[in-house]
Amino acid sequence: MSTAHAALSASRTLRAEPTKEHGNRRRSSSLVQVIEPSTFDELQDQGAWSIHIVMILLAKIFYNTLPGVSQELGWTLTNLSYMAASYLMFHYVRGVPFDFNSGAFDQLNMWEQMDNGVQYTPAKKFLTAVPIVLFLLSTHYTHYDFTMFIVNLWALLMVLIPKLPFAHRLRIFGVNKFDLKVADE
Repeated sequence: MSTAHAALSASRTLRAEPTKEHGNRRRSSSLVQVIEPSTFDELQDQGAWSIHIVMILLAKIFYNTLPGVSQELGWTLTNLSYMAASYLMFHYVRGVPFDFNSGAFDQLNMWEQMDNGVQYTPAKKFLTAVPIVLFLLSTHYTHYDFTMFIVNLWALLMVLIPKLPFAHRLRIFGVNKFDLKVADE
């Protein structure tokens, strides 16, 4: 018997049989490896950081050109727009845009995948500081109006709290929870 035939017959004998608890699924030997998310490596580049500043400036210019929008409302709308986009991009959407890892990161959002989950990296510090600075700017330029302050503070807290270390992989009230259920037959 040739070496190729011996390897083929050995691989057939080592194959896991279907079990009652897993149905027809079989375990693969490729599951015994560590896959690091390489999708978000570009967030480490400081050039990528400038995109956030440019987006904020473009949003502010857009709201300034709308008729009937005051400077105060323009800053609040800019703040709310950035905070909503930031929350959706970093904390709500899970997985990776291109599935090169067989679903290994389907349960993690972008913030949890960045820097392999390490906290307080330069990129994470920057992405935490931007909403805080934008909140301070919008609060200042709304002349510390109490209603606008509450709206801007609420938006800041909705983006800042998921960035804190205690919230890593935490799903509050089941929002955005990922359950992989296998039907028992």
